Amino acid sequence: MSEILTRDAIAEAVRVAVAEEVKDLQKPQSKFQPGEEGDVSIVKDESSQPFSNLGEQLVAVRRAYESGIIDPRLRNKIVNAEGMVLKQTGLGESVPADGGFLVAQEFIPKLMEKTYEFGILAAKVTKIPVGPNFNGIKIPAIAGTSLASSRFGGVVAYWVSEAKIMIDSLPAFRQISLELKKLIGLCYATDELLQDAIALEGWITKAFPMEFGFQIDDAIVNGTGAGRPLGILKSPALVSVAKEANQAAATIVFENIIKMWSRMFGPSRKNAVWLINQDVEPQLYSLSLAVGNGGVPVYMPAGGLSGQPYSTLFGRPVLPVWQCPTLGTVGDIILADLSQYIMIDKGGMQAASSIHVKFVYDETAFRFVYRCDGQPWWNSPLTPYKGAATQSPFVAVATRA
Repeated sequence: MSEILTRDAIAEAVRVAVAEEVKDLQKPQSKFQPGEEGDVSIVKDESSQPFSNLGEQLVAVRRAYESGIIDPRLRNKIVNAEGMVLKQTGLGESVPADGGFLVAQEFIPKLMEKTYEFGILAAKVTKIPVGPNFNGIKIPAIAGTSLASSRFGGVVAYWVSEAKIMIDSLPAFRQISLELKKLIGLCYATDELLQDAIALEGWITKAFPMEFGFQIDDAIVNGTGAGRPLGILKSPALVSVAKEANQAAATIVFENIIKMWSRMFGPSRKNAVWLINQDVEPQLYSLSLAVGNGGVPVYMPAGGLSGQPYSTLFGRPVLPVWQCPTLGTVGDIILADLSQYIMIDKGGMQAASSIHVKFVYDETAFRFVYRCDGQPWWNSPLTPYKGAATQSPFVAVATRA
């Protein structure tokens, strides 16, 4: 006879089954058996972990604008080298539709480092940081331009006999004023590019630092001083050596090099470098010093006879730079002591982003800003104590047309 289960019997069976299930869930859950060794993984709160790369953070910025879902790491406070909390000057971060987010601090030094890796000249000048709440500096300097009759702008010491009256003298001073100028880089990124965080970071961290380095070096050489640093070629301190009589157009001759070296301020020679346009190199290879019926090479290419990693003239490095004018014009070859060029900046490269500029194109705008200024320490060549030819830390050859 088949057994018929009552309602109470069914209820009891369910209770027993549930009790057994609960007992199993209460057992320690581990893939390791007693006596076996294993690793313990600790999972940290994602919001406390930095972004793994710049591209990942830019994607988070885009997602915050589009969906309103803000990655907690975007809200972390960013503190600069002076210990001040950085604040945005335009759009705010609290409302996604109203603002952009600053790029996190850990990525900014990486960008700035690459700027100076590609900025050959920027890494060699004298740099002074500008502190918080200031947009420039004023530096006192000696106003003297001649050693012929006095030093330090008017200081003179006299040899006198006993009981003779003393004659006073006074130094003269001037003030160097530098105010921060703004260098900006702007790019737009499509959704397709933003989906590939690694590709985006690789492109941005290469292209913009290279362009910033290029522009800073160009300002050091060619800057007009209006809205940008004052460059060597526009500085009143530049000495321009005259070309030789009957010298052919677009040439460099050994006499040019000798005269440039003789006009370099003596104490600056140990720091001087030759800056050239690469169009000048064929001319340098043909330079020689006549000795009897033969000649001695003047230009020493890297390696080989020089045994140096760089080419040299008078023992000083020769650096090809894109910013020097082409062969035959002033600045195609420059002898410069870059330690006599002063540059100020404020913090590192800053970055912000927004989707509103190109919203209808479904693109995000990323902006990079670097504030700096610069000019030569000297405001004129120096007349020596003996001799008529002026001297300077910055020397070039006049146009050879």
